[in-house]
Amino acid sequence: MFASAAAHPNIAFIKYWGNRDALLRLPLTGSISMALDGLETRTSVCFDVNFQADSFTLNGEEQQDESLARVSGFLDHVRELAGSAAFARVESENNFPTAAGIASSASAFAALALAASTAAGLSLDEHALSALARRGSGSACRSVPGGFAEWLPGSTDADSYAVQVAPAAHWNLVDLIVILHAGRKSVGSTEGHALAGTSPLNGLRVAGAPDRLTECRQALLGRDFERFARVVEADSHWMHAVMRTSSPPLFYWTPDTETILWHVLTWRKQGHALCATVDAGPNVHVIALESELDWTEAQLRGLPGVEQVLCARPGGGARLV
Repeated sequence: MFASAAAHPNIAFIKYWGNRDALLRLPLTGSISMALDGLETRTSVCFDVNFQADSFTLNGEEQQDESLARVSGFLDHVRELAGSAAFARVESENNFPTAAGIASSASAFAALALAASTAAGLSLDEHALSALARRGSGSACRSVPGGFAEWLPGSTDADSYAVQVAPAAHWNLVDLIVILHAGRKSVGSTEGHALAGTSPLNGLRVAGAPDRLTECRQALLGRDFERFARVVEADSHWMHAVMRTSSPPLFYWTPDTETILWHVLTWRKQGHALCATVDAGPNVHVIALESELDWTEAQLRGLPGVEQVLCARPGGGARLV
């Protein structure tokens, strides 16, 4: 019982932050994202009745404690669905920085959901696979359909999944991921989600989310970059305002993060089709039209604190490999 799968991380234009149900990872709001081609997680899963326990290797290193427990807990759910008791060996590789705010958990659990369910003999449709991936990491559900995807928050385990809003070829956007710190962030997203409700701003953010989702979806479908840029940046700032006013507060940004954001806003005022968004980490995603790629990349590489700039275009969904 063996299968191997690959999936891309995604960048959320309208963010997921905070849960109605932490165990099932049912979100407070919907969200919209773009899968990132060129960046991927490849994961193989082998179930064997002779294994004495689950094992998990990431980027060639055997994982223990929290990482193994999280994967093993996810496999328990797969085993329950498949009516199996066999333990599994999981081997996973990322070709981009792990746990640095580039949605490595999204690609990880999307790939794991497909590989594990296939290896266990399950045949899940896209909605069921997306819902399964969500159980491992909320944003993973958006990496299953690929392209431009929207996570429908739903009300139960079964109806909270992502659907494709538009295919990857719909819009020639590019994500220039500005790596300011490639190491693991100090506070993981799971812990951060649990703090969202402590912020006095969280209710306002949640209340305004449906309008921002509609605005982003319409701008995306209409390829209206100026409209798109305004709502993407506003939603990112709302999420980080909630983080900063949580108890205890979360400060993922660094001074270099602020510098990048200031430059992107300045360049857009000068007529360049750019905007910026930041997930749970210090690194900045600069979203641009393809025509702006070369100029923008050159400008970003010259800014202080920039370790690396990764370029990703819209990517496809999770797939067997």
